[in-house]
Amino acid sequence: MRKVIEYVLVSADGVFEDPVAMGVGEYQDEAYLRDGLGLLTACDAILFGRRTYEAFAELYGGRGHKAMWADRLTTIPKYVFSSTLENPGWGNPTVVRGDVIAEVARLKQQDGGNLLIMGHGLLGETLLRERLIDAIDLTIYPFLAGGGKQFFREGQDAKLRLTAVKTFSKIVKLTYEVEAPAPSIAAADATGTTAIA
Repeated sequence: MRKVIEYVLVSADGVFEDPVAMGVGEYQDEAYLRDGLGLLTACDAILFGRRTYEAFAELYGGRGHKAMWADRLTTIPKYVFSSTLENPGWGNPTVVRGDVIAEVARLKQQDGGNLLIMGHGLLGETLLRERLIDAIDLTIYPFLAGGGKQFFREGQDAKLRLTAVKTFSKIVKLTYEVEAPAPSIAAADATGTTAIA
């Protein structure tokens, strides 16, 4: 069975929102970028919510971006979970408008390499709550953002097991296995709706 791996960049005070605006690039050395490219290459597809997909499309789509990851990010298969996205242009994605939980569970049962989530938006929150995320790669940057959307939020719970620690010149990356079946204290949506806008 395929695994779902969430790849998250956070400041030392736990903010993950808009890492480009936070200036994380100045802390990423070549060894870190190669490590991330290895993970990206080992995975068979990326799972996106609409907002994260649009942010990546703006950064990597059609502007000759020279980043080490650009070619792989553009060509890797993508599943974008959205009920509102129309005419996506970057990277030939598959737009999924149905039930997020059912679709990700189905994708996990297929043969092939692992599935990657970039960031921890609504899609990541939903999959973590439903215990469909198997591992979290957490890169911690040496600054305090002082405000912004927190990765560690009230209502999110999970029992984690540390499986790897990698240190680079300015940052550290922790890899955790999400242990199941730790029941969530966060209540499921009363409507049962799991589609993502």
